[in-house]
Amino acid sequence: MRADTDVLIVGGGPTGLMLAGDLAAAGVACAVLERRDQESNLTRAFGVHARTLELLDARGLADDLVATGVPASGLGPFGLRFFTLPTRFPYVLITPQYETERVLADRARAAGAVIVPGADVVALRQDAEGVDVTVREAGGATRTLRAHYAVGADGVHSTVRRELGLPFPGRSVVRSVMICDVRLAESPPDTVTARATGAGFVFIAPFGDGWHRVIAWNRRNQLPDTAPVDFEEVRRVTHAVLGTDLGMHDPRWISRFHSDERQVPRYRDRRIFLAGDAAHVHSPAGGMGMNTGLQDAVNLAWKLSAAIQGWAPDGLLDTYHDERYPVGRRVLRTSGTILRAGLLRPRVLRALRDTALRVAAGLRPVARRMAGAVSMIDLSYPAPRGAHPLVGRRAPDIPLAGDAPRRLYRALRPGRFLLVVPPGTDGSGIAAWRDRVDLVTAGGPTRTTVLVRPDGYIAWAAEGPDARSGVRAALRQWCGPATGRVAH
Repeated sequence: MRADTDVLIVGGGPTGLMLAGDLAAAGVACAVLERRDQESNLTRAFGVHARTLELLDARGLADDLVATGVPASGLGPFGLRFFTLPTRFPYVLITPQYETERVLADRARAAGAVIVPGADVVALRQDAEGVDVTVREAGGATRTLRAHYAVGADGVHSTVRRELGLPFPGRSVVRSVMICDVRLAESPPDTVTARATGAGFVFIAPFGDGWHRVIAWNRRNQLPDTAPVDFEEVRRVTHAVLGTDLGMHDPRWISRFHSDERQVPRYRDRRIFLAGDAAHVHSPAGGMGMNTGLQDAVNLAWKLSAAIQGWAPDGLLDTYHDERYPVGRRVLRTSGTILRAGLLRPRVLRALRDTALRVAAGLRPVARRMAGAVSMIDLSYPAPRGAHPLVGRRAPDIPLAGDAPRRLYRALRPGRFLLVVPPGTDGSGIAAWRDRVDLVTAGGPTRTTVLVRPDGYIAWAAEGPDARSGVRAALRQWCGPATGRVAH
């Protein structure tokens, strides 16, 4: 059967839009099927961490997004100090999710992706050659689209996951959390304010436009998600926890939710993949949810592109689950640890928690490790036994030789592999892969040759003479055959 497009993406949130932009930029035909029929100025996620900003920088988007928000160099109550991170973005950017979606949607459309609003996916079926997706349109009519692959980026209540019959094991960890966007008459004590007491917890973050996000939890009043939220209760809890309600007023959005910890057992089912909240969901503590989904998309996009374009090495698509499932599991543990520390009830345990966080914040190596975990700067993928120590790790944004400004993440913007060679090295032998690999020269003295994947992680590295003998084998392993194109 003839395909309508190469990849159908179900869900037009940040994860789906990032994936669409990367695929379209690589020349892969794709369409985003989004249930919403209009853009929203409301938001749930609002923190963009350093590693995500680096990946946006590799797409030329970081500066635009940073201009919309407020950088926070730390989350004091959690002992997180992001200014210790070795990155151009040593902070968490506080910006509404709709700004992230706007930047990603503009890029996806400009690259040629099709975004279809009001498209409610109701069924999927796959065979050996493709995926059929049945869509109910705004008027109620249904139609079926066919693609070589499909990706479910449709959130915690994923239709794609349901149609695949995949379980979503886990449990609820906190319920009756109130969330609202308000204006404040008084300035909060910190850029990002968070405090937990016996009464509950309160989190306040600025959007930079006069609005603030308030998340509040009343330990003594646990109501169902469907119960109306009383703005006065938000004010009372805030006052009980902070000693002031900061004169909050004019709520423009108010809701109640519960937080689950869940993860699907596999991220791939033949020609269908799951990403973002469709694959994993956890507490908002640490602000890692949207970031994890965006990084799922970045990992999957270049692998799908390779498969569509015919040069994917054997097993490459399977590495999406192999690499991202452990990341999702780690994020569940990290956010869960932060949440449970915040929910401690006995006064003595809260005092011990606060003391431990103060001590940790004063120990630079410990503070650096904590910030690296939450910001995902320290995330790495498994490396084979005997591999160079750099393999699997995030590639740093090193300077490159050539006219300024030359740095690695700018060189990643075409979405290709980078072979980074020491000064004075000609890089001979890679000409047969130049359709998918760019050759660049390190801007400082080094003996190490590095192959950087399109998602900014190191695929292979070697020192001195070993590099010349091993580079062609590494290119075959990661970049496929030197010539030729195979069917989908």
